[in-house]
Amino acid sequence: MRSTSFNQRFLADNFIFQKVMRRKRLCKRLIEQILRIKIRKIMFPETEKDIHIRRDSKSVRLDVYVEDDKGTLYDIEMQTTDYADPAELPKRTRYYQAMMDMDVLNKGEFYTKLRKTYIIFICTFDPFDRNLSQYTFRETCAEDATLAMGDETTKIFLSSKGRREGIDSDLAAFLDYIEGKAPKGKFTETIADAVEVAKENKEMKVEYMTYYMELRRSEERGMEKGMEKGREEGRKEGREEGMAKGRWITLAELVREGILTLREAAKKAGMSEEHFRKIAAL
Repeated sequence: MRSTSFNQRFLADNFIFQKVMRRKRLCKRLIEQILRIKIRKIMFPETEKDIHIRRDSKSVRLDVYVEDDKGTLYDIEMQTTDYADPAELPKRTRYYQAMMDMDVLNKGEFYTKLRKTYIIFICTFDPFDRNLSQYTFRETCAEDATLAMGDETTKIFLSSKGRREGIDSDLAAFLDYIEGKAPKGKFTETIADAVEVAKENKEMKVEYMTYYMELRRSEERGMEKGMEKGREEGRKEGREEGMAKGRWITLAELVREGILTLREAAKKAGMSEEHFRKIAAL
């Protein structure tokens, strides 16, 4: 079984990024650096915002979803996968925008109630191959570039690979830190300290391992969904057995990482240490 070391994770890891950005001061400062604006305060409407519009539509989970005191919405995503199809990320922002709009506009309300929004993707690669650290997109008229459509939507892609010219020094240091360089400046050093604090938190280590094991099992279930159709009883029995085994696997991973003792894991599994040792192959 492959072990995922929590202590080797950095800010580019989605889980760590979400936890660090829960610190309002850091999240607020990052937004200010990217947009070159000042914000009085920000709020987190929900942790890891999930948006479901229809039962049969694709839902989205937003990594860092905040709003400021003026009602402007910000979605910040960490992107570490460079997709073969260059349209993947641009069209993902299009879908996120649509879902956010539908989530905030109630039935019968005027379209003018739609919020000003910023969708920000922080990429560990260059999404457009132009060697820029920041790409900002807004709707403008093709016939007259000075004419903005005024829908108040902005999509921004940051690239840790691009050249640093034209961006704020703190933002440049932040992107360098994502690239694995030593933190420079108060802002990035504070973020680096927050990453280390997160990595030393025992409860967060458990949450981290559980999060990634659940994610792995979710992906496996998705692949097997079609194969299981029509076997309702077997599915029910299999789900129960799979949930139990999945919990044992997660607990075994936590023991291997040194996050839980064998005794603690066995207690959580509801069995003796010896029995847990055998089923978890420890």
